[in-house]
Amino acid sequence: RFAANGATAEQLQVSYAMAENTFAVTQTPIRSAARLDIVDRIVLQERLLALNVPDDHPNAAAQVSCGVPIANTGVKIVGDTRNILEERQVGEVYVHSNCMLTEYYHRPDLSPFDADGWYKTGDRGYIAKGQLYIIGRSKDLIINAGKNIYPQDLEAIVNGIEGVHAGRAVAFGVPDEKEGTELIAIVAEVDTDDADTRKKISQQIRQMIAQQTDVTVNFVGLVESGWLIKTSSGKISRSKNRKKWLASRE
Repeated sequence: RFAANGATAEQLQVSYAMAENTFAVTQTPIRSAARLDIVDRIVLQERLLALNVPDDHPNAAAQVSCGVPIANTGVKIVGDTRNILEERQVGEVYVHSNCMLTEYYHRPDLSPFDADGWYKTGDRGYIAKGQLYIIGRSKDLIINAGKNIYPQDLEAIVNGIEGVHAGRAVAFGVPDEKEGTELIAIVAEVDTDDADTRKKISQQIRQMIAQQTDVTVNFVGLVESGWLIKTSSGKISRSKNRKKWLASRE
């Protein structure tokens, strides 16, 4: 995007970081473009496996490397039964280092470590050739018809639709007890009150997501500017927006 201004991919580095580890956990090499891992999106969703495919594969999806662990820091991927997963298997990211927090301030009820002292990040990802790839957050994961859907993937599609405020869309799951799955809801801020325009935007959201992800959106809510709730760090709060949206339907 900024090539015309002299920017190059080699000038950008990617870091997986968190306050709990005094910032960086992994880092891509200086003066080297971040590695792209092209995987089968359907296999990733259904089998939790990052299977390499050619760039022109019909289900190709690019994952961006976050680099390798920095000095004195270890990363492992853990399964649902607390087993350590092999390369390219998706699970929860655990971190161990010499600059990790020891506890949360005035929150003795929180237990962020496993029995061996590894920090349970709540993030999901995989390791390939020593490099870490982050897929999403465990608490935000949507289980829809047996597929593991990460809301940021849906939000990225919606944010590119004309009429939607970029960065002001949220995706989340709505439990369906009858079917034993989660339905998919999209809430997006738009700057028009025109009924026909809103209908067109809603249709585009459903169509674009169906075309690019093979999943069906069950609910689309178009709201006015400023409706969505963000965290103190400026991120969209999926849990709070889900609660607000459900309350608005009662």
